[in-house]
Amino acid sequence: MRKFNKQELIQSMDGALKLRGKINEIIDPLFNKGISNICWLGIGGTYASGMQANIHMKEKSALETFYQNAAEYIVTGNKRITDKTLVIISSVTGNTKEMVEAVKKLNEVGTTILGFMDDPKAKLVSSLTYCISYPENEQLKFFMVGDRLMYLNGEFPDYEDFYQQMEQYFAQDIAEVSVKADAFAKDFAQKHHDDAIHYFVGAGNQWGATYSYAMCYWEEQHWLKTRAVEAAEFFHGMFEIIDRDTPVTVYVGEDSQRPLSERVAHFLPEICGNYTIIDAKDYDLPGISEKYRGTLSPFVFHAINNRIDIHIEHLNRHPMDIRRYYRALDY
Repeated sequence: MRKFNKQELIQSMDGALKLRGKINEIIDPLFNKGISNICWLGIGGTYASGMQANIHMKEKSALETFYQNAAEYIVTGNKRITDKTLVIISSVTGNTKEMVEAVKKLNEVGTTILGFMDDPKAKLVSSLTYCISYPENEQLKFFMVGDRLMYLNGEFPDYEDFYQQMEQYFAQDIAEVSVKADAFAKDFAQKHHDDAIHYFVGAGNQWGATYSYAMCYWEEQHWLKTRAVEAAEFFHGMFEIIDRDTPVTVYVGEDSQRPLSERVAHFLPEICGNYTIIDAKDYDLPGISEKYRGTLSPFVFHAINNRIDIHIEHLNRHPMDIRRYYRALDY
């Protein structure tokens, strides 16, 4: 089983936080010049990260922000995306077919594109208006962009205080969450590593990650059948198929949509004996003010999910980087 390297995780997250200066150097003049709206464009996991960034902003900001699937954009377009739009993308390889084609179309429109590339030599880099290269930490990079935009728009007066706490405590805190969650993750993996199907329920700034975890991790990387369900929609169809033995996991975050997940968590014991509630409140974040915990719930869940993944990978003897079809066939 792959060993957990706590110090490596801390260094990775601290390194991502240090990108804030570069982000601000790009965002500030763009904002001052004037942008009409903000679009988070992606495919698969990057599309899910765009969902999270969009939800993170829409409650707090009057700025127009939306997320766009890259494959849909190629065939349908989006009239809201113009030469005054700021489009934010992310890519690990920089050669994902849908992203390459979507960026080509964006350039035809004259859109400003800020791209986060894991590989500074990626194919997409030359097609971007601005590029910041640093591996992993996609959601954190997206949130830093959104936070700066809200700060500049006069909607985040606590910006400096928040990031002072983040830079001092965040990476260490998330690493400690990983350590604390490991025993739970091992038990969870043992119980569910060969489920016929598993339902994941999420809401708020965790919804995009719930969608991604079901599809991009359990389905793509573990080859386990899943379905992701929005907590707000749970009681409008999906709950009719749950019985005593149905595996259901509910993420209960600390943002404004917490009551939506709590409603599901409170109902499940009436009909199901195979449910799991993962509550961000169960994990300490020393040094982080209570008022900021809701923003950071997705990072708590991500740390927990990472530990679950490692144990499932070991139990199923299936390395997560092995694919049947992805990048193996022509499609």
